[in-house]
Amino acid sequence: MLYDIHQIQNKDFPPLIKEINDPPKKLFSRGDISSLYRNKVLTVVGSRKATSYGKEVTKFLIEGLKGHNITILSGLALGTDTNAHRAAIETGLTTVAVPGSGLDDSVIYPKSNLPLVHEILESGGGLLSELDPMQNAAMWTFPKRNRIMAGLSHAVLIIEAAPRSGTLITARLTTEYNRDLLVVPSSIFAKSSEGAHQFLKLGATPVTNSNDILRALDMEVDEKEERIQNLSEEERQIYDLVETPQERDEIVEKVKDANVLISKLEVDGIILESKGKLRRK
Repeated sequence: MLYDIHQIQNKDFPPLIKEINDPPKKLFSRGDISSLYRNKVLTVVGSRKATSYGKEVTKFLIEGLKGHNITILSGLALGTDTNAHRAAIETGLTTVAVPGSGLDDSVIYPKSNLPLVHEILESGGGLLSELDPMQNAAMWTFPKRNRIMAGLSHAVLIIEAAPRSGTLITARLTTEYNRDLLVVPSSIFAKSSEGAHQFLKLGATPVTNSNDILRALDMEVDEKEERIQNLSEEERQIYDLVETPQERDEIVEKVKDANVLISKLEVDGIILESKGKLRRK
């Protein structure tokens, strides 16, 4: 199995990780990690016991980044990491994994994610680790891995993290390395997000849509699309009705307070009246 070795003194060493106070002296890679040099890097981490909410949120947020030069970085663990890698592949974004083990197939951890490793490689992504390729996962390898993920990223997104979880190590390192820490809010009753909510209280950026991530990465945001995403149920009803041009009177008959809602949608630049009919702008 072929591995590339990147020495810290060489030009092929990922530049962002050189900025941290304890960078690795060398890194091993498999596949293509070149996107780490040319794209914005978003690390996505969270609970190994991701809830259905966490899985849905991961897919929703990553799908909203489609078409942007963003690499999704995660740790290959079960739960959120797996969901993030798969969502990236399905969306057409490059993804890079930093496992808590070496990179050889014989030691990949968790073993159940070996097929995912091959999917990552086949989709044009890669794997990266400072561990010897034949190193088995151990208790001490995961904190080392977490610092690599934080150091490689422009921003870190947390999706569910219980108190005292390993994800919180990555979150703490993110702030120490002066990277943007993003957190998805959840129910205040959810134990699965208690740890993540701690960082919201300390000033992490709350994320409720993909545009929040794009802003954190200093990337262009489609303001109109964001307004469409945030339509109320009644506004959405009108927006759906004018997929093909409609007479105003027809809309008024179908939707309560339609005239007020139509005026707001016109002011927001979402619909317009042309030749006596309402249509999407």
